[in-house]
Amino acid sequence: MSNVAAETSSNVFYKARCVASKYNEQLKSREGAAEIMAIDRGRLYRIEKGVANPYPEEIHLMSGLYNAPELENYYCTSICPLGVNIPKADISSLDRISLRAVYVLREMDSVQKLLVDITADGVVSTDEVAGMHKILGTLEELEQVTQSLKLWVKKNL
Repeated sequence: MSNVAAETSSNVFYKARCVASKYNEQLKSREGAAEIMAIDRGRLYRIEKGVANPYPEEIHLMSGLYNAPELENYYCTSICPLGVNIPKADISSLDRISLRAVYVLREMDSVQKLLVDITADGVVSTDEVAGMHKILGTLEELEQVTQSLKLWVKKNL
């Protein structure tokens, strides 16, 4: 896997195959990976070079074969036009994800109180809009931490 162009070496799909090749000799070559996935090696080349976007089925194959569930999140948040609002998850260390989760969960107490205060009368007034944005931001943070933890578990267990 030496002698690779810069745009290919920075490609997330190429990187995932390189990591997986440490555990599966056949993945060291694009031909071997394409054969296992039953796709054209030229197509895999174009995906790894960034010239072509993979199909969802190809992402599913790569994700499973490479033990890289993060490819699914990457595809959904970066390539699929429907996924622009899906939080980007990252696979960091379990202790880092856990600390972020504890931090966000601690914030949930104040968010819960704020939500009850704002919605008690059934109307969100103009002076309560900022509070609703704070609630939304905290929920999005919680969603991102949850996705990161799910990816860590899928990848490591």
